[in-house]
Amino acid sequence: MEQPLAIPTLGLTSTMGSSAIVIGSGFAGLSASASLARQGFRVTVFEKNGAPGGRARVWREKGYTFDMGPSWYWMPEVFDRYFERFGDRTADLYDLVRLDPSYQVFYSATERWDIPAGIPALKGFFEKIEPGAGNALLDFLAEARMKYDLGMGDLVHQPSLSWGEFARWSVFTGMMKSSVFGSMRSHVRKHFKDERLRMLLEFPVLFLGATPQDTPALYSLMNHADMALGTWYPMGGMGKVVDGMVKTAMNAGVDFRFNAPVERLVVADGRITGAVVNGETFSADVVVATADYHHVEKDLLSADQCDHTEDYWGKRVMAPSSLLFYWGVDRRLPGLRHHNLFFDEALDQHARDIYTDPKWPEHPLMYVCCPSITDASVAPPGHENLFVLIPIAPGLTDSVEVREHYRKRVITKLGDITGVDLSEHLVLERSYCINDFIADYNAYRGNAYGLANTLRQTAVFKPSMKSRKVKGLYFAGQLTVPGPGVPPSLISGQVVADLIVKELKNGNA
Repeated sequence: MEQPLAIPTLGLTSTMGSSAIVIGSGFAGLSASASLARQGFRVTVFEKNGAPGGRARVWREKGYTFDMGPSWYWMPEVFDRYFERFGDRTADLYDLVRLDPSYQVFYSATERWDIPAGIPALKGFFEKIEPGAGNALLDFLAEARMKYDLGMGDLVHQPSLSWGEFARWSVFTGMMKSSVFGSMRSHVRKHFKDERLRMLLEFPVLFLGATPQDTPALYSLMNHADMALGTWYPMGGMGKVVDGMVKTAMNAGVDFRFNAPVERLVVADGRITGAVVNGETFSADVVVATADYHHVEKDLLSADQCDHTEDYWGKRVMAPSSLLFYWGVDRRLPGLRHHNLFFDEALDQHARDIYTDPKWPEHPLMYVCCPSITDASVAPPGHENLFVLIPIAPGLTDSVEVREHYRKRVITKLGDITGVDLSEHLVLERSYCINDFIADYNAYRGNAYGLANTLRQTAVFKPSMKSRKVKGLYFAGQLTVPGPGVPPSLISGQVVADLIVKELKNGNA
């Protein structure tokens, strides 16, 4: 593959003419690269895989289009504000539709809830389940909005290099007005008695990679994102969002190189000077690593250049990995919605199998996405597109036999729901698990979501965006601030770019 010319290191005296290498083209890498280019950097993105998107890559086969990773589109204003930075509009890049119902929840094969879109409908729904829960929901969501405004409007946009960044009156008063430091579980249980409603309100924090007991109550802001802001879908799939971000980055001047794994970072006298890619050295004034943080330290730097030891990483609480199935089905499937959450097994037991006593779950919960219900373009006419996710502990032994065991279980469960024996109608299938996350993304212990958002792994307690030992080396993505998830990863790229520009102007980059 043709390689770009090596760019000489010019010294960080201004953004204009300065060069940057970004490692990885996931949401954080796309965001960081476009944001740096907008500030005058000459930016080259090196991506080890053959297409952009990172975990949000797309697999196309036999008329099916599968989003390989993220499938939930929440916090639409985050995307809107991002594209507005470049003079673009979300509506000009892809078509969004709001899902109603937002999703379906199964508590058993016979008990299922359609979760309506919009606060008025949700209030009435909660009231039918538990008298008084309608008004309790309004109170709960009012506080969730305060946290959302605090977290997404202030805290999330800080690089978290020191606690001083949060020593502002607006932050203090926001925290005093709401429950922040208790657990999400205790916070939910103060408002609702029905266990099904409690599970419904706890589930969004699972995207953050920790149990409700270990997730700070601050993250009830996710309930505002879910219930007030709504669940959306970009027609064509999440890959359309990636396409839009790539277009924006290229218009800003970013140069993309695919099938281009970074083999080593080049450091001279304590400063980053470039990277070795496919045996060739490319110079840069700064490097932003949005690849797996542990991989960058372990495989691309020498031990004396790393901020963290293997012992440090071994003590981190990782978010889950996942066993994924992508299935093309040659008929329509009754009984499913676009998003389907299965709470038909004990949440706490599955959580223990992930966090407390890591093992393959005996009674797993699962999530099933059927986007062809909304979007005819992702499957052939009359067919269905299925994406199945079972959260599991990272670091488990992944094997063909284990995958087949769970494949059969999922087929049986979906047969009970739909009345269809899927084994007779699968015309395309693929599984994806720990070994694939390691091979494709260098994911530490095969994690799927990065670092869990526990209280002891929040803000300054996360691995830093800025290397302490190598000047000019920065990090972004789900293993640093603000944390896992699509909107946080996108924001992470913006924050690191703004940090670099600020430090450059102050002579600290």
